[in-house]
Amino acid sequence: MPRKTTAPDAESADSKSARTRARLLDAAAHVLGRKGFAGTRLVDIAEQAQVQAPAIYYYFPSREDLVEAVVFAGAAAMRAHLEDALAALPPDTPAADRIAAAVAAHLRHELELSDYARAVVRNANQLPEPLARRALVEITAYYEIWRGLVEELRRTGQLRPDISPSIGRHVVLGALNWSVEWWNPDRGPLDEVIAVAQSMVLHALRP
Repeated sequence: MPRKTTAPDAESADSKSARTRARLLDAAAHVLGRKGFAGTRLVDIAEQAQVQAPAIYYYFPSREDLVEAVVFAGAAAMRAHLEDALAALPPDTPAADRIAAAVAAHLRHELELSDYARAVVRNANQLPEPLARRALVEITAYYEIWRGLVEELRRTGQLRPDISPSIGRHVVLGALNWSVEWWNPDRGPLDEVIAVAQSMVLHALRP
């Protein structure tokens, strides 16, 4: 049996601290995704995490530091989720099918799988620049993946000649991101939303 490198009490304390910090991040992502940056208060996060509000300052110096950590984690997770979804496709997957898979990954992640993704989509453009700086690096990388997808469509002759690849990409992502403002499960199954979005995106981009 391998030896423990820390005392049991210290290890337990570290583990409890890490769990509490993770719970605070999860709670902040949940509140940010629903109330936005301006409407998010530490008391709301504390209530969601089931801790006393002053305890937050043990883990994060300020509300802004907590928000920054959430948005960065969410942006990195969005990029990784899209990369994984595309990597799971066969190497010879046509460009249009890769875009359809990206649409599904984007919507499912922000609407169903991740409060962090919702927090990023709803707040990235509202944050002061210092809070968004790290997240913007990941968001830029995410947009670069989409740039490559649309460029592949153009390179294979499947992009409408009257469509600017850059404008088309931004319009598509803007429409997908806007879904966090109106969708809820009572409006119908998410699979239906994804199917409609895939159809509309591909019909808009291709000849």
